[in-house]
Amino acid sequence: MFVVLRNSWALLLGMMLFMVGNGLQGTLLGVRGSSEGFSTFELSVVMSGYFVGFLFGSQIAPKMIKRVGHVRVFAALGSLISAALIMFPVAVDPIAWTLLRIVIGFCFSGVYVTAESWLNDASTNETRGQTLSIYLIVQMLGIVTAQYLLLLADPNGFILFILPSILVSLAFAPILLSVAPAPAFGTTKVLPIRKLFEISPTSCVGVFLVGAMFSGLFGMSAVYGSQQGFELKQISAFVASIYVGGMVLQYPIGWLSDQMDRRKLAILTSVFGVGACVLAIVFAGNFYMLLVMMFFVGGVANPLYALLLAYANDYLDYEDMAAASGGLIFITGIGAIMGPIIMGQLMETIGPNGFFIFLAAMMAGVAGYGIYRSSIRDAPDTADNSNYSAVTPSTTAVAVEYAQEAWAESDEENTED
Repeated sequence: MFVVLRNSWALLLGMMLFMVGNGLQGTLLGVRGSSEGFSTFELSVVMSGYFVGFLFGSQIAPKMIKRVGHVRVFAALGSLISAALIMFPVAVDPIAWTLLRIVIGFCFSGVYVTAESWLNDASTNETRGQTLSIYLIVQMLGIVTAQYLLLLADPNGFILFILPSILVSLAFAPILLSVAPAPAFGTTKVLPIRKLFEISPTSCVGVFLVGAMFSGLFGMSAVYGSQQGFELKQISAFVASIYVGGMVLQYPIGWLSDQMDRRKLAILTSVFGVGACVLAIVFAGNFYMLLVMMFFVGGVANPLYALLLAYANDYLDYEDMAAASGGLIFITGIGAIMGPIIMGQLMETIGPNGFFIFLAAMMAGVAGYGIYRSSIRDAPDTADNSNYSAVTPSTTAVAVEYAQEAWAESDEENTED
């Protein structure tokens, strides 16, 4: 681990600053938008804009990098993020905010692709798995830290919008001044969606539903807190509990996935998540119970995505995994665009409980479809399971391919042993 930190500390520090900025603006917009009188549905469209931009960015950014190089793309997109962040309090309008969120989502996607390419290039066969794990932990820590920065100033002022802009600007320094020369970059051909569905229907349907669930959590949790009348520090703790759960439970679930039928584990974790959502509705008046339930909901949502990717890989040869990951990420992106909008409509129609009803419905969909598929096709032998890696729905195809390299190397080591 110390070798990884010594070789990649600048990149990891820069990415943590980016994640603090990203996590802060996401929660802040939910709080500020509610105080400005935006309807729940308007806020859901604003939140969905990020995932529209992210999806397009994941398709376009690799072409931009091939044309002008990592450094120029990274600097240009980071500058746009910094500028867009300070435009939010200037243009307080749902349409303007949606357009700004699209820009930010597009830019963050490109920043992630660039940084993850650098990180992969800086890793060796021996450190690749550790580097990816540390990178994902840094991402989570950045988002959790952001929730407590929300308490530093009045969300109805300018300071909390200026702060993430400053953090994003500062993130350039350690990355651009310290990283190794930009690596060669190639794009991977995406496996057609129809072919991917034929290979693993469970994974395709599952990642679509998880994408909708993750984007709803990421975009609408602060809106839920505002609807419930939470104080600012309560909203901060409420959102942070999602990511703490995702960080803590990712590895136990990952360990289990290497020991048992992954489809069965996906069903069980989804049912557990449904139960947590039901308890959150029942105990909605007890804030501390809500924190516990959000810990478990977040703890299910993040590992479930990685679990479904690993399950798809169980049916693939290594040389097809990268192409399959691109298709699965695209499906996840489509679900992520729809998630906040549908959740927002539910919350506007039936109130705050629509937040947990939507999450429960997505997890029930994963469990129900998994049970249906179990009656049609047997799962692969657990002895042939590919290795699990803790990727999240916010990672790009570069990080997933990076994880697959670590999977393959680990498989080779196990075979040699």
